[in-house]
Amino acid sequence: LFFGPLGFSFFFNMIFLYRYCRMLEEGSFRGRTADFVFMFLFGGFLMTLFGLFASLFFLGQAFTIMLVYVWSRRNPYIRMNFFGLLNFQAPFLPWVLMGFSLLLGNSIIIDLLGIAVGHIYYFLEDVFPNQPGGKKLLLTPSFLKMVFDTPEEDPNYNPLPEDRLENQPGDQDLNQQPP
Repeated sequence: LFFGPLGFSFFFNMIFLYRYCRMLEEGSFRGRTADFVFMFLFGGFLMTLFGLFASLFFLGQAFTIMLVYVWSRRNPYIRMNFFGLLNFQAPFLPWVLMGFSLLLGNSIIIDLLGIAVGHIYYFLEDVFPNQPGGKKLLLTPSFLKMVFDTPEEDPNYNPLPEDRLENQPGDQDLNQQPP
């Protein structure tokens, strides 16, 4: 998660990381924190593996592009505007960012790595399970669900009398007449 020295590229990556991480968490991962963490772990593992083969060691920008890719594929009908110059649909955003990175003189290998890992995750999570004969291959480990997700309420649970809300101290009926 190293984004380089302070500068335009650093702040650009921080803004995109914050924005698209937040939109994913509040959108398609709402109430599924363990799945969100698993996406981070899966993406980080694949990027590290591919990065070792390509001798890439600083993969923060690739991670940001992966999040942007997943968000953009899950929101295909949203219209985007890039600096007021370019209008396009959300699925083109990672490619526009890669072109912008190229204009800034950066290597696009890191952006391509982020797009590739984002596409692998998107395909395994959203596309393949919905194909005839497809099944969900990315299963969030149960220990992550136990740590991050809130347990479901048991409809048959009956709290003890001292734990019931109506018996809490300070909760007096305001309509009740004083004795």
